[in-house]
Amino acid sequence: MDVKRRKFLKIAGLSAVAGLAAPSAFNSLLKGGEAVASEEPHRGGSAEGEGEGSPKAKGIQYGMVIDLQVLAANKGLAAKCSHACNVDHNIPQYGNPKDEIKWIWTDDYEHSFPEHSQYKRNESLEKLPVLLLCNHCANPPCVRACPTKATFKNDKGVVMMDYHRCIGCRFCMAACPYGARSFNWRRPREKDANGNYKFFPDGVNMKFPMRMRGVVEKCNFCAKRLSEGKLPSCVAACGDTKAIVFGDINDPNSEIARILEARYTIQRKPAAGTEPSVFYII
Repeated sequence: MDVKRRKFLKIAGLSAVAGLAAPSAFNSLLKGGEAVASEEPHRGGSAEGEGEGSPKAKGIQYGMVIDLQVLAANKGLAAKCSHACNVDHNIPQYGNPKDEIKWIWTDDYEHSFPEHSQYKRNESLEKLPVLLLCNHCANPPCVRACPTKATFKNDKGVVMMDYHRCIGCRFCMAACPYGARSFNWRRPREKDANGNYKFFPDGVNMKFPMRMRGVVEKCNFCAKRLSEGKLPSCVAACGDTKAIVFGDINDPNSEIARILEARYTIQRKPAAGTEPSVFYII
């Protein structure tokens, strides 16, 4: 661990203990070192005078509507979505829960929506494969918690990760109410005796960087694919089923906005005030 990394960890730890330190005080501490996170160019989509990720922020906000009934009717489709994501983004398959890296995964209804009433719940809900991922919140607590701005919102409302700025403090993981972030405890790029990468059974996508040990990672709504005019890989994997619809939820003329207007949807932990951009039709 180099000097700058240790200094950032020390500053981050002090700010967590203090709790009440003002942003200006924290920035002045950073300016005492050589790496000044506050001088990073503004990367959020917030309006002038509003905090980054403010619920009142306008502009593009990409989101998803996931139809759980369609996923249930198409057996194996949820697994296909996860596999497509894993292959596109070089997500290592360690084979044990302790080291697991998750960008998109499935869970049952009870664990996915614990804030909704489970009393006298329709039994069919127990069989629904609930597809989970980062909610790319309009008001993301992970962005506020990150002391180095390694996690930030881009101008499309996507919560991104800068792996080179991540110092592994895991404050973002503690701040995320959805468990959508994973920490790299191991070095993913280990090779076997034949020189092949050990944890990538489908091979390595050389167009997407592999991460390193000691950083946090998560779903990025396939930002690279979006820049190329493509849909996220999980959406593309669904084909014409409409199991996942992706688009700008702030655009009233978009398909996703029309679906949200016409259908009843729920979100995960809405009371947390994060304004998640992933919606579910049950």
